[in-house]
Amino acid sequence: MEESNAKEPPKPLPHRGRRHAETIRHLRKWIRRQGRNVSGEFLQGAAYKLGSGAVTLIILWWQTHR
Repeated sequence: MEESNAKEPPKPLPHRGRRHAETIRHLRKWIRRQGRNVSGEFLQGAAYKLGSGAVTLIILWWQTHR
């Protein structure tokens, strides 16, 4: 008897596995709807870093002048 290279039909997922698969599918759809705006993401990241650095400098200044 020869072995078949055909894929086996998918087995039914247990409740937890099915829920995980649905969540992944939902997240992928959401990401596609959001699109990717590289320049917008870059500016948002740069603003976050700049703000974080400014707060750090203020805290350091505050501690040295107390």
